[in-house]
Amino acid sequence: MAERLDHARILIYSHDSFGLGHLRRCRSIAHSLVARFKGVSVLILSGSPIIGSFDFKARVDFVRIPGVIKLRGGEYTSLGLHIDLEQTLSMRESIIYHTAASFKPDIFIVDKEPTGLQGEVVSTLKMLRDRGTVNVLGLRDVMDEASALKAEWERKDVLPVLEALYHEIWIYGLRQMNNPVASVGLSQSVQNKITFTGYLDRELPGDTHWVPPVSLDDPFILVTVGGGGDGVEIVDWVIDAYENDPGIPQRAIVVTGPFMPPVHQQQFQERCAKLDKVDIISFDSHIELLMERSSAIVAMGGYNTFCEILSLDKPALIVPRSTPRLEQLIRATRAVELGLASMLDPEGERDPAVMAAALHRLPDQKPPSAHKIPGLLDGHEHIAELIRQRLEEPYIDGSLTA
Repeated sequence: MAERLDHARILIYSHDSFGLGHLRRCRSIAHSLVARFKGVSVLILSGSPIIGSFDFKARVDFVRIPGVIKLRGGEYTSLGLHIDLEQTLSMRESIIYHTAASFKPDIFIVDKEPTGLQGEVVSTLKMLRDRGTVNVLGLRDVMDEASALKAEWERKDVLPVLEALYHEIWIYGLRQMNNPVASVGLSQSVQNKITFTGYLDRELPGDTHWVPPVSLDDPFILVTVGGGGDGVEIVDWVIDAYENDPGIPQRAIVVTGPFMPPVHQQQFQERCAKLDKVDIISFDSHIELLMERSSAIVAMGGYNTFCEILSLDKPALIVPRSTPRLEQLIRATRAVELGLASMLDPEGERDPAVMAAALHRLPDQKPPSAHKIPGLLDGHEHIAELIRQRLEEPYIDGSLTA
C-alpha cells in the first residue's frame, strides 16, 4: 500500500558517461520510491546519451546533461558537442547546480562518484547542505580492488567530501558479500554514516505494448553484456560455442548492447544468421522481460544484471571482465562462494568447448533462492524506510557545518 509523503522531492545524480549501469540503477530506485510514496517527485540528472529511450513512471523525470566519454587512456572528451572538455564540464556543473537550486530537493542522492565527474557535483553538495537537504552517497556492493579505490579516492580528494558534505552513505548490497570501502581509511564519523541496504529488487516493467524482438516460443538462454562497449569477447565466445557444438540443447538470444562497436555487431549478426539456435538483437529497453522469460542467463556480472539475476531467480553463468576494474571479478567470485551463480575465468583460454560445456550445464543449475540469504533483496524497501525517516523526522547533524 502506498504511503503519503506530500510534496517531497528527491534529486538523483548520475554522471553516466557511457554504458547503462548507473542510469538503470537510478531509474530503479526512482520507480520504487514513487510506487511506495504518493506525493513524491523524483528528478534524475544524467549524462547518458540514451536516457530518452527508457520509459519513466509518473512523477519521475530526467534532465539530460551534456555527455562525455572516457577514452582508452583514461582521459575524457565531449561526446556529442564539438566543444572542448573544459567547456562541457563547465556547462554540466552549471546545469547540475541550477537544476538543484530550482528543484529544491529534500534528499539528494549521488550515484557512485562522491565528487561527481571531475568534481562537478561538489558545489551543488555545498549549496544543498547549507539549505538543509540531506545529501546521500549511493555505492554499489563492489567498487574496485581495495588499493585501486584508495588511490582513486586520494587523487580525487574524496575523504574530506565524505566528512563534510554527506549525511549518509548507502551501500546497495550486503556486508557478507563485500564491503567496498573497507580499506580506504574512513574516519569513524564517516563509517557511522554507512548503511548496507541489501540488493535492489527489480520490478518487471509492464508488457502491454511490448513486442518481443524475436520468437520466445522455445526455451532459451539469454546472453546479455549490458551496454556492450566491452562485451565483444563474451559474445564471440558464446557464438563460437554454438558454432562448434550444435548439440547445445537450448537456443540462445544474444543482446549485444547499444554501445558495442557497429563493426562487431555486423560480424556477429552475419555469424548468427548461419546458426539455427542463436538469435541476436542490439538493444531492448525492456530487457527485464526477456530475462524473465529465459531459462538461464549468461552475463558479465555488472551490478544491475546481478540484481536482475537475483530478483528473477535465474541460474546464471557470469563471465566477468577484469579490466579496467576488478569490480565484476570480485562480485562474481563472491557470488560463486555464496552459491548464487557459476563463473568462467575471464583470464582463461577462450576455448569454445569450455563455454559449450557450461551452457549444457546451465539450465540445470540451482537458482539463487536455493541458498537462502536473509535480506538479500531488501534494498528498495530499506531505502524507502530510510527516506521516510529522514523526511518525517528532520535530520540534525552538527558535524556538517559550513
